[in-house]
Amino acid sequence: MTTFSDLGLNEILLRALSRENYHTPTPVQAQAIPALLQGRDLLGVAQTGTGKTAAFALPILHRLLADRRRAAPNTTRALILAPTRELATQIADSFRAYGQFFRPSVGVIVGGVSHRPQIDMLARGLDVLVATPGRLLDHIGSGRLKLAATEALVLDEADHMLDLGFIVPIRQIVAKLPKRRQTLLFSATMPREIAALADDMLHDPVKVSVTPAATTAERVAQHVYLVASNAKRDLLLELLGDREISRAIVFTRTKRGADRVAQHLESAGVGADAIHGNKSQSQRLRALDAFRKGRTRVLVATDIAARGIDVDGVSHVVNYELPEVAEAYVHRIGRTARAGAAGKAISLCDNGERPLLRAIEKLTRQTLECTDRRSPDARHDEGEPIRRAPAPHRNGAQHPRRDGQRPTAKRPGAPNGQRRRANGGARHKQAGRPQA
Repeated sequence: MTTFSDLGLNEILLRALSRENYHTPTPVQAQAIPALLQGRDLLGVAQTGTGKTAAFALPILHRLLADRRRAAPNTTRALILAPTRELATQIADSFRAYGQFFRPSVGVIVGGVSHRPQIDMLARGLDVLVATPGRLLDHIGSGRLKLAATEALVLDEADHMLDLGFIVPIRQIVAKLPKRRQTLLFSATMPREIAALADDMLHDPVKVSVTPAATTAERVAQHVYLVASNAKRDLLLELLGDREISRAIVFTRTKRGADRVAQHLESAGVGADAIHGNKSQSQRLRALDAFRKGRTRVLVATDIAARGIDVDGVSHVVNYELPEVAEAYVHRIGRTARAGAAGKAISLCDNGERPLLRAIEKLTRQTLECTDRRSPDARHDEGEPIRRAPAPHRNGAQHPRRDGQRPTAKRPGAPNGQRRRANGGARHKQAGRPQA
């Protein structure tokens, strides 16, 4: 069995890993760390929860230990780009934990907070800077951060950055970096745009793939409830009545929806808080801290938090609404079954979301087990829509056909509603009647 000591890491890092009770590397760590210690670029396809933060943090800290020179003012030796504030904060915390016995200077730059502390931090120079792209570009544009001396670049959750529209800012940031650098790109999925970005940024990279792209965590048991949309709140409360759900993240599609669900749970006596992009950074950190410490049992979140919540012991993920982008499902349910634990993912699917469910099953190559909680009447009402003929014009003539058939023409002398085809074919049925 491979251990961290087998990977060639500095003894100071091994002490920190032992202190953190990390003894056996995960597959992504075992594959990535030796190549990164050799200075290779890396393209990693790995889900959240596979240990990829340590896979890139430990080699960077090993490099810093080998060369203890201080960073010049307004520079950083290593730059890590992350899509969300929460993820950036957690990555920085990991660097501090792994570097606890030599204390590298680690900084975080995200939006939603004051510029002044960030300006002062950059003025001192940093060993490691973790940032979201938008605020980072602000500091680059003002001249407060210079990247010409940066030795290593990491793009974490690159596909999520694509979803958030960060690809152009990323290319602008990369243009400021020296050509001679080590570059690492990690992504849970590999859409064409990310593959193209990797081709542009990486030089002869080592490729590490610990799970097929867009697969769901093996230890997550998944189940779907088919339910009417107006019955979702009651079903959610019923599910949360099971004390087996000790710590749950409930996902909604909209910020307003997250607030409404959290308020409904609170009014029913279930401790809940919402986290989304309209919350201030301090509000988001307080909500996350309360959830992590067990003071809040349920965290209601939008997809912006799907990859930014790294909390041990999340027993369940509930998709109150299915995501419009199927890949987001993978990242949502990756919030449970972390660090080798098991977990459960429950999805509430109304009739309008059935196409989203089919897209998820196609992407993940799974057929999800379903329980139909709709009433018999609702099952009938929410069946496939009945195909109806086009509504007639005011003069009784039908709209032109939209299915590729030839238009109809009125037979001379025939009453309204009777037609023959323009080529002299058989009569059409009367307008307004459903057609087979």
